[in-house]
Amino acid sequence: MSDIKITGMVSGEGLSPLKQSDKEKSTVFDELMNEAMEKLSQVQHDSDKAVKELSSGGDVTQAIVSMEKADMNFQLMVQVRNKLITAYEDIIKMPV
Repeated sequence: MSDIKITGMVSGEGLSPLKQSDKEKSTVFDELMNEAMEKLSQVQHDSDKAVKELSSGGDVTQAIVSMEKADMNFQLMVQVRNKLITAYEDIIKMPV
């Protein structure tokens, strides 16, 4: 059995410390998540408003659609959170 030689790689290549562009990407991700949370909060607020209007003679259809929209958005955010946690756990389990 012969050894396979790998050439063209510098020691530590690809393992550089966090660069400015990486920090900017992290900030963009944070902003994206904050924006998504704000939108979720707004949808839930709109749903609450539709339910309050329903109690004072508002449109039943609008209230149901609004509640379902809020529920679907919340379920989506829970699944995104679950995927992020799973990805984090997978990264933590990787051997260094």
